[in-house]
Amino acid sequence: MSEKNYRLETLAVHAGQEIEPTTLARAVPVYRTTAFNFKSSEHGANLFALKEFGNIYARLMNPTNDVLEKRLAALDGGAAALTMSSGTAVIYFTLTNIMRQGDEFVSASNLYGGTYTQFDAILPQQGITVRFAPVNDFAATEAAINGKTRAIFIETIGNPVLDVADIEGYAKIARKHHLPLIVDATFTPPSLLRPIEYGADLVIHSLSNGSAATAPASAAS
Repeated sequence: MSEKNYRLETLAVHAGQEIEPTTLARAVPVYRTTAFNFKSSEHGANLFALKEFGNIYARLMNPTNDVLEKRLAALDGGAAALTMSSGTAVIYFTLTNIMRQGDEFVSASNLYGGTYTQFDAILPQQGITVRFAPVNDFAATEAAINGKTRAIFIETIGNPVLDVADIEGYAKIARKHHLPLIVDATFTPPSLLRPIEYGADLVIHSLSNGSAATAPASAAS
């Protein structure tokens, strides 16, 4: 389906799903499989070489997860999404794919406790440094940016204080310094707010049975 032609309510129910041709099942099937067959040795080789899209091994992808990822991307107005086991895992995966040992990032300080601990105590053990700034204090945020900075991180609504971040304000700073803006939107699902429309580069959602990061159309993801 062409996501641009449907309302958000329709996307929430149907986006990302191609009807399974054999049974024509309406609900998304749950694929409880570890491995997948290949049409030929050439097909298998092309999948492993990333010359074709398809399923290789459940540790890498699963058709059920694929529907969820496409649906989340459609709801956010993004190009692609990736689901993982928890919000903390998604945040860690996002940051460690952008940064290496010796790099830094700037974060608003009004964070969920588990995220704060990851930034303040765990990532420094791997050589990645966070510089905290009060939420919406753009002078302090910009002052914390230096030649080692690789990203800016905020939450749409801080947990547990419930203060609201000015996404557009942070996006202006991110664009000025050519940095990706990472937005944790756990408290604001796409039905309430789509951070990509306000300048976010990566959006993180914590779901009931897993979590996801969504990238906008401009991202190489």
